[in-house]
Amino acid sequence: MRPITRGDVRVWAQLRRESATWLGPWEATMPPGAEYSARSYRSMVRALRRQAAQGRSLPFVSTWDGRMVGQVTVSGITWGSARWAQIGYWVARPYAGRGITTLAVAMAMDHCFETVGLHRIEIAIRPENRSSLRVVEKLGLERVGLARRYLHIDGAWRDHVLFAATAEDVGPGGLVGRVDAHPVER
Repeated sequence: MRPITRGDVRVWAQLRRESATWLGPWEATMPPGAEYSARSYRSMVRALRRQAAQGRSLPFVSTWDGRMVGQVTVSGITWGSARWAQIGYWVARPYAGRGITTLAVAMAMDHCFETVGLHRIEIAIRPENRSSLRVVEKLGLERVGLARRYLHIDGAWRDHVLFAATAEDVGPGGLVGRVDAHPVER
């Protein structure tokens, strides 16, 4: 895992294009009347990097053998008495099921708890998304509820199951210690 860069544009576009059908049902979309949407990869990276400089996001790419294969983004970082954030992620279809995303999410969460100083991390997943549900299951995250019509996904407001962990839940050793640190070769 590493920070996202402007130089990832070609690989990012290729992965997204090749996995469009795989990712489509889970992708955030802009509801009618929305004022902002990233018009390009470069504008998305600029916005993410600006938010990162303001301490509101941490945009990463997940890698396999040094090559970008997906993305993990810590967003909505809230400071003050809350000290929490959300994590979203995707992986290109050819790399799904190898444990890459589980390890990348564990690394991001450990970084947020141990280095950044956040207290709580939430992940929202559509109940139909078995692959993403498997990620939080392997990490042992607690299901905290159902958020009805939580996010605009694939053209409509969709329900999501919410999962969360606090720094105390994770404890010493972090989440990386809960997963096989050697993703499966296929």
